[in-house]
Amino acid sequence: MPYVVICCLIRTEAGPTICGGADSDADLMEYLGASLVTRAGNNFPQWVAPTCPAMVLDKLESCGYTLVTCAGTGQTIVWTLHKSA
Repeated sequence: MPYVVICCLIRTEAGPTICGGADSDADLMEYLGASLVTRAGNNFPQWVAPTCPAMVLDKLESCGYTLVTCAGTGQTIVWTLHKSA
């Protein structure tokens, strides 16, 4: 999967960081330290890393991903990254 979308709600300095949905690459998610969880009120699982977004972004960069875009939506910040083949 060449694209990864990560996001964080409100507190970007502390985490947790949402790293993907249930179909995300499990090996990459394990490398990021993420666990597959279903949060209260959701009927879908997400990969969530306990670390801050900066640490997740650093790990993704070390795997060859580059930042494509960043956006703020409400109280959520979203980063999209891409890895060239």
